[in-house]
Amino acid sequence: MIIVMKTDATKHDREEVLKRIRELGYKPHVIHGTTRYVIGAIGDERGKLVLSSIESMHGVENVVPILKPYKLTSREVKKEQSIIKISDTVSIGGKKISVMAGPCAVESEEQIIATAKAVKDAGANILRGGAFKPRTSPYAFQGMKEEGLKILAKAREATGLPIVTEVVNPETADLVAGYADILQIGTRNAQNFELLKKVGQLNKPVLLKRGMSMTIQELLMSAEYILSEGNQAVILCERGIRTFETATRNTLDLSAIPVLKSKTHLPVIVDPSHGTGNYKYVAPMAFAAIAAGADGLMIEVHPDPENATSDGPQSLTPKNFAKMMEKLRLYAEVSDRVI
Repeated sequence: MIIVMKTDATKHDREEVLKRIRELGYKPHVIHGTTRYVIGAIGDERGKLVLSSIESMHGVENVVPILKPYKLTSREVKKEQSIIKISDTVSIGGKKISVMAGPCAVESEEQIIATAKAVKDAGANILRGGAFKPRTSPYAFQGMKEEGLKILAKAREATGLPIVTEVVNPETADLVAGYADILQIGTRNAQNFELLKKVGQLNKPVLLKRGMSMTIQELLMSAEYILSEGNQAVILCERGIRTFETATRNTLDLSAIPVLKSKTHLPVIVDPSHGTGNYKYVAPMAFAAIAAGADGLMIEVHPDPENATSDGPQSLTPKNFAKMMEKLRLYAEVSDRVI
Protein backbone atom coordinates (compact mmCIF):
# COMPACT_ATOMS: atom_id res chain seq x y z
CA MET A 1 0.00 0.00 0.00
CA ILE A 2 1.08 3.59 -0.51
CA ILE A 3 0.01 6.43 1.73
CA VAL A 4 -0.14 9.80 -0.02
CA MET A 5 0.18 12.72 2.36
CA LYS A 6 -1.55 16.06 1.83
CA THR A 7 0.60 18.93 0.62
CA ASP A 8 0.05 20.77 3.90
CA ALA A 9 0.80 17.73 6.12
CA THR A 10 3.14 18.61 8.97
CA LYS A 11 6.25 16.76 10.10
CA HIS A 12 4.24 15.56 13.12
CA ASP A 13 1.54 14.18 10.79
CA ARG A 14 4.15 12.21 8.85
CA GLU A 15 5.80 10.86 11.98
CA GLU A 16 2.47 9.67 13.33
CA VAL A 17 1.74 7.82 10.09
CA LEU A 18 5.18 6.19 10.13
CA LYS A 19 4.59 5.14 13.74
CA ARG A 20 1.19 3.65 12.92
CA ILE A 21 2.58 1.68 9.97
CA ARG A 22 5.17 0.08 12.24
CA GLU A 23 2.54 -0.68 14.88
CA LEU A 24 0.55 -2.57 12.27
CA GLY A 25 3.59 -4.74 11.50
CA TYR A 26 4.65 -3.12 8.24
CA LYS A 27 7.89 -1.53 7.13
CA PRO A 28 7.58 2.10 6.00
CA HIS A 29 9.57 3.46 3.06
CA VAL A 30 9.54 7.18 2.45
CA ILE A 31 9.49 8.30 -1.19
CA HIS A 32 10.18 11.99 -1.74
CA GLY A 33 8.23 13.08 -4.81
CA THR A 34 8.33 16.49 -6.44
CA THR A 35 4.81 17.45 -5.33
CA ARG A 36 3.82 14.83 -2.74
CA TYR A 37 5.30 13.09 0.28
CA VAL A 38 4.53 9.40 -0.21
CA ILE A 39 5.06 6.51 2.19
CA GLY A 40 5.14 2.90 1.05
CA ALA A 41 4.01 0.30 3.59
CA ILE A 42 5.63 -3.04 2.79
CA GLY A 43 4.83 -6.36 4.43
CA ASP A 44 2.50 -9.35 4.41
CA GLU A 45 -0.19 -8.61 1.84
CA ARG A 46 -2.73 -10.85 3.59
CA GLY A 47 -3.30 -8.19 6.22
CA LYS A 48 -3.08 -5.12 4.02
CA LEU A 49 -6.73 -4.16 4.61
CA VAL A 50 -5.82 -2.97 8.10
CA LEU A 51 -3.69 -0.28 6.49
CA SER A 52 -6.79 1.34 5.05
CA SER A 53 -7.53 2.70 8.53
CA ILE A 54 -4.59 5.08 8.10
CA GLU A 55 -6.66 7.06 5.60
CA SER A 56 -8.55 8.62 8.50
CA MET A 57 -5.37 9.98 10.10
CA HIS A 58 -4.61 13.69 10.05
CA GLY A 59 -2.58 14.83 7.04
CA VAL A 60 -3.34 11.75 4.91
CA GLU A 61 -4.85 12.36 1.49
CA ASN A 62 -5.50 8.74 0.52
CA VAL A 63 -4.29 5.15 0.81
CA VAL A 64 -3.81 3.27 -2.44
CA PRO A 65 -3.09 -0.45 -2.94
CA ILE A 66 -0.10 -1.30 -5.13
CA LEU A 67 -1.27 -3.88 -7.63
CA LYS A 68 2.13 -4.89 -9.01
CA PRO A 69 4.13 -7.65 -7.25
CA TYR A 70 7.06 -5.21 -7.20
CA LYS A 71 6.13 -2.27 -4.97
CA LEU A 72 8.91 0.23 -4.37
CA THR A 73 10.24 0.00 -7.92
CA SER A 74 6.81 0.66 -9.42
CA ARG A 75 5.59 3.92 -10.92
CA GLU A 76 2.52 3.43 -8.77
CA VAL A 77 4.71 4.51 -5.85
CA LYS A 78 6.71 7.19 -7.67
CA LYS A 79 5.48 8.55 -10.97
CA GLU A 80 8.44 10.78 -11.79
CA GLN A 81 11.83 9.50 -12.95
CA SER A 82 14.35 8.85 -10.20
CA ILE A 83 17.70 10.56 -10.60
CA ILE A 84 20.55 8.73 -8.86
CA LYS A 85 23.34 10.97 -7.62
CA ILE A 86 26.78 9.37 -7.99
CA SER A 87 29.02 12.32 -7.15
CA ASP A 88 28.86 16.10 -7.01
CA THR A 89 29.04 16.25 -10.82
CA VAL A 90 27.57 12.91 -11.98
CA SER A 91 23.96 11.71 -11.82
CA ILE A 92 22.10 8.99 -13.70
CA GLY A 93 18.50 9.38 -14.83
CA GLY A 94 18.29 13.00 -15.91
CA LYS A 95 18.63 14.65 -19.29
CA LYS A 96 22.37 13.93 -19.44
CA ILE A 97 23.31 10.49 -20.72
CA SER A 98 25.91 8.77 -18.53
CA VAL A 99 28.62 6.68 -20.15
CA MET A 100 30.52 4.13 -18.08
CA ALA A 101 33.64 2.90 -19.85
CA GLY A 102 36.71 0.84 -19.11
CA PRO A 103 38.07 -2.70 -19.26
CA CYS A 104 36.30 -5.84 -18.16
CA ALA A 105 39.08 -6.56 -15.66
CA VAL A 106 41.72 -4.55 -13.84
CA GLU A 107 45.07 -5.91 -15.03
CA SER A 108 47.60 -3.27 -13.99
CA GLU A 109 47.85 0.30 -12.73
CA GLU A 110 49.26 1.45 -16.07
CA GLN A 111 46.38 -0.17 -18.00
CA ILE A 112 43.64 1.33 -15.83
CA ILE A 113 44.99 4.87 -15.54
CA ALA A 114 45.75 5.08 -19.27
CA THR A 115 42.25 3.81 -20.10
CA ALA A 116 40.62 6.12 -17.56
CA LYS A 117 42.30 9.18 -19.06
CA ALA A 118 41.39 8.10 -22.60
CA VAL A 119 37.70 7.47 -21.91
CA LYS A 120 37.40 10.70 -19.93
CA ASP A 121 38.90 12.67 -22.82
CA ALA A 122 36.35 11.04 -25.13
CA GLY A 123 33.42 12.03 -22.91
CA ALA A 124 32.82 9.16 -20.48
CA ASN A 125 31.89 10.28 -16.97
CA ILE A 126 32.25 6.99 -15.03
CA LEU A 127 35.09 4.44 -15.05
CA ARG A 128 34.23 0.75 -15.07
CA GLY A 129 36.61 -2.08 -14.21
CA GLY A 130 36.36 -5.46 -12.54
CA ALA A 131 38.49 -6.26 -9.48
CA PHE A 132 36.51 -9.39 -8.58
CA LYS A 133 35.58 -11.48 -11.62
CA PRO A 134 33.03 -14.33 -11.43
CA ARG A 135 33.98 -16.54 -14.36
CA THR A 136 32.31 -19.57 -15.91
CA SER A 137 35.58 -21.50 -15.76
CA PRO A 138 37.34 -21.92 -12.40
CA TYR A 139 40.64 -21.73 -14.29
CA ALA A 140 39.97 -18.31 -15.86
CA PHE A 141 41.36 -15.06 -14.44
CA GLN A 142 39.39 -14.23 -11.30
CA GLY A 143 40.53 -10.64 -10.85
CA MET A 144 43.09 -8.78 -8.75
CA LYS A 145 40.64 -8.41 -5.86
CA GLU A 146 41.60 -5.72 -3.31
CA GLU A 147 44.73 -4.78 -5.22
CA GLY A 148 42.47 -4.12 -8.20
CA LEU A 149 40.22 -1.93 -6.04
CA LYS A 150 43.25 0.11 -4.95
CA ILE A 151 44.25 0.62 -8.58
CA LEU A 152 40.74 1.79 -9.45
CA ALA A 153 40.90 4.26 -6.57
CA LYS A 154 44.19 5.63 -7.96
CA ALA A 155 42.55 6.06 -11.37
CA ARG A 156 39.70 7.99 -9.74
CA GLU A 157 42.21 10.22 -8.00
CA ALA A 158 44.07 10.81 -11.28
CA THR A 159 40.99 11.58 -13.39
CA GLY A 160 38.13 12.49 -11.06
CA LEU A 161 35.95 9.76 -12.60
CA PRO A 162 33.67 7.85 -10.18
CA ILE A 163 34.19 4.08 -10.39
CA VAL A 164 31.77 1.20 -10.81
CA THR A 165 32.94 -2.32 -10.00
CA GLU A 166 31.34 -5.66 -9.29
CA VAL A 167 30.41 -7.21 -5.95
CA VAL A 168 30.39 -11.01 -6.14
CA ASN A 169 29.34 -12.09 -2.63
CA PRO A 170 28.05 -10.67 0.66
CA GLU A 171 31.37 -11.36 2.40
CA THR A 172 33.32 -8.89 0.26
CA ALA A 173 30.53 -6.32 -0.20
CA ASP A 174 31.77 -4.02 2.57
CA LEU A 175 35.31 -4.17 1.19
CA VAL A 176 34.16 -3.19 -2.31
CA ALA A 177 31.87 -0.47 -0.93
CA GLY A 178 34.88 1.07 0.77
CA TYR A 179 36.41 1.82 -2.64
CA ALA A 180 33.60 1.96 -5.23
CA ASP A 181 31.16 4.75 -6.04
CA ILE A 182 28.70 2.29 -7.63
CA LEU A 183 28.29 -1.36 -6.67
CA GLN A 184 27.62 -3.59 -9.67
CA ILE A 185 25.57 -6.76 -9.37
CA GLY A 186 26.44 -8.90 -12.37
CA THR A 187 24.13 -11.11 -14.38
CA ARG A 188 25.18 -14.28 -12.55
CA ASN A 189 24.20 -12.72 -9.21
CA ALA A 190 21.03 -10.97 -10.32
CA GLN A 191 18.97 -13.42 -8.26
CA ASN A 192 21.46 -13.94 -5.44
CA PHE A 193 18.97 -12.64 -2.91
CA GLU A 194 21.33 -12.59 0.06
CA LEU A 195 23.74 -10.42 -1.93
CA LEU A 196 20.89 -8.16 -3.06
CA LYS A 197 19.79 -7.69 0.55
CA LYS A 198 23.38 -6.95 1.58
CA VAL A 199 23.94 -4.18 -0.97
CA GLY A 200 20.50 -2.86 -0.05
CA GLN A 201 21.89 -2.21 3.42
CA LEU A 202 24.89 -0.27 2.12
CA ASN A 203 24.81 3.44 1.42
CA LYS A 204 26.04 3.18 -2.16
CA PRO A 205 24.27 3.32 -5.55
CA VAL A 206 23.75 -0.14 -7.07
CA LEU A 207 23.93 -1.09 -10.74
CA LEU A 208 21.77 -4.19 -11.20
CA LYS A 209 22.34 -6.14 -14.40
CA ARG A 210 19.59 -8.29 -15.87
CA GLY A 211 20.18 -12.01 -15.53
CA MET A 212 20.71 -13.87 -18.78
CA SER A 213 17.39 -15.70 -18.45
CA MET A 214 15.39 -13.21 -16.40
CA THR A 215 12.06 -11.73 -17.38
CA ILE A 216 11.51 -8.01 -16.91
CA GLN A 217 9.29 -8.71 -13.91
CA GLU A 218 12.01 -10.85 -12.32
CA LEU A 219 14.51 -8.02 -12.84
CA LEU A 220 12.17 -5.61 -11.08
CA MET A 221 11.63 -8.08 -8.25
CA SER A 222 15.41 -8.30 -7.78
CA ALA A 223 15.54 -4.51 -7.62
CA GLU A 224 12.75 -4.70 -5.05
CA TYR A 225 15.02 -6.72 -2.76
CA ILE A 226 17.52 -3.86 -2.75
CA LEU A 227 14.96 -1.09 -2.26
CA SER A 228 13.15 -3.01 0.47
CA GLU A 229 16.35 -2.91 2.54
CA GLY A 230 16.37 0.88 2.39
CA ASN A 231 18.62 1.61 -0.60
CA GLN A 232 16.63 3.53 -3.22
CA ALA A 233 19.66 4.33 -5.42
CA VAL A 234 19.28 1.51 -7.96
CA ILE A 235 20.15 1.63 -11.66
CA LEU A 236 18.89 -1.13 -13.95
CA CYS A 237 21.06 -2.50 -16.76
CA GLU A 238 19.91 -4.39 -19.86
CA ARG A 239 22.85 -6.51 -21.02
CA GLY A 240 21.25 -9.09 -23.28
CA ILE A 241 19.43 -12.34 -22.62
CA ARG A 242 20.14 -15.92 -23.66
CA THR A 243 18.12 -17.09 -26.68
CA PHE A 244 18.55 -19.66 -29.43
CA GLU A 245 20.51 -17.13 -31.54
CA THR A 246 24.28 -17.78 -31.75
CA ALA A 247 25.40 -14.97 -34.08
CA THR A 248 25.89 -12.74 -31.04
CA ARG A 249 26.97 -13.53 -27.49
CA ASN A 250 23.49 -12.64 -26.20
CA THR A 251 20.33 -11.14 -27.65
CA LEU A 252 20.27 -7.48 -26.65
CA ASP A 253 16.66 -6.80 -25.68
CA LEU A 254 16.29 -3.11 -26.52
CA SER A 255 12.52 -3.41 -26.26
CA ALA A 256 13.10 -3.79 -22.51
CA ILE A 257 14.03 -0.10 -22.30
CA PRO A 258 10.59 1.42 -23.06
CA VAL A 259 8.89 -1.41 -21.16
CA LEU A 260 10.96 -0.71 -18.05
CA LYS A 261 10.45 3.03 -18.46
CA SER A 262 6.69 2.47 -18.36
CA LYS A 263 6.81 0.21 -15.30
CA THR A 264 9.48 1.71 -13.03
CA HIS A 265 10.87 5.07 -11.97
CA LEU A 266 14.41 3.66 -11.80
CA PRO A 267 16.92 4.73 -14.48
CA VAL A 268 17.83 2.21 -17.17
CA ILE A 269 21.19 1.84 -18.90
CA VAL A 270 22.38 -0.61 -21.58
CA ASP A 271 25.53 -2.71 -21.92
CA PRO A 272 25.97 -3.40 -25.66
CA SER A 273 29.39 -4.98 -25.10
CA HIS A 274 27.98 -8.03 -23.30
CA GLY A 275 24.81 -7.78 -25.35
CA THR A 276 26.67 -8.50 -28.59
CA GLY A 277 30.07 -9.93 -27.64
CA ASN A 278 31.68 -8.36 -30.70
CA TYR A 279 33.28 -4.92 -30.81
CA LYS A 280 31.94 -4.38 -34.36
CA TYR A 281 28.35 -4.36 -33.10
CA VAL A 282 28.83 -2.27 -29.96
CA ALA A 283 28.51 1.20 -31.49
CA PRO A 284 25.32 0.47 -33.53
CA MET A 285 23.62 -1.01 -30.47
CA ALA A 286 24.77 1.93 -28.33
CA PHE A 287 23.15 4.34 -30.79
CA ALA A 288 19.97 2.26 -30.84
CA ALA A 289 19.86 2.14 -27.04
CA ILE A 290 19.90 5.93 -26.80
CA ALA A 291 17.21 6.17 -29.47
CA ALA A 292 15.11 3.73 -27.41
CA GLY A 293 15.37 5.97 -24.32
CA ALA A 294 18.27 4.56 -22.28
CA ASP A 295 19.67 6.80 -19.54
CA GLY A 296 23.22 5.63 -20.09
CA LEU A 297 25.63 3.08 -21.48
CA MET A 298 28.27 0.71 -20.16
CA ILE A 299 31.03 0.13 -22.71
CA GLU A 300 34.09 -2.10 -22.46
CA VAL A 301 37.26 -0.30 -23.52
CA HIS A 302 40.75 -1.81 -23.45
CA PRO A 303 44.07 -0.38 -24.74
CA ASP A 304 45.10 -3.79 -26.08
CA PRO A 305 41.99 -5.98 -26.60
CA GLU A 306 43.92 -8.81 -28.25
CA ASN A 307 45.83 -9.40 -25.01
CA ALA A 308 43.01 -8.69 -22.54
CA THR A 309 42.60 -11.20 -19.71
CA SER A 310 38.84 -11.27 -20.35
CA ASP A 311 36.29 -10.12 -22.95
CA GLY A 312 38.85 -8.83 -25.45
CA PRO A 313 36.68 -9.56 -28.53
CA GLN A 314 33.93 -7.21 -27.32
CA SER A 315 36.19 -4.38 -26.15
CA LEU A 316 36.67 -1.17 -28.09
CA THR A 317 40.08 0.44 -28.36
CA PRO A 318 40.29 3.99 -26.97
CA LYS A 319 40.42 5.26 -30.57
CA ASN A 320 37.24 3.40 -31.58
CA PHE A 321 35.54 4.50 -28.38
CA ALA A 322 36.30 8.14 -29.15
CA LYS A 323 34.81 7.73 -32.64
CA MET A 324 31.69 6.15 -31.16
CA MET A 325 31.30 9.01 -28.67
CA GLU A 326 31.47 11.61 -31.45
CA LYS A 327 28.57 10.02 -33.26
CA LEU A 328 26.72 9.26 -30.04
CA ARG A 329 26.40 12.99 -29.38
CA LEU A 330 24.31 13.32 -32.54
CA TYR A 331 21.92 10.56 -31.41
CA ALA A 332 21.68 12.20 -28.01
CA GLU A 333 20.83 15.55 -29.57
CA VAL A 334 18.07 14.04 -31.70
CA SER A 335 16.69 12.37 -28.55
CA ASP A 336 16.71 15.74 -26.73
CA ARG A 337 19.51 14.52 -24.47
CA VAL A 338 23.14 15.51 -23.94
CA ILE A 339 26.37 13.56 -23.38
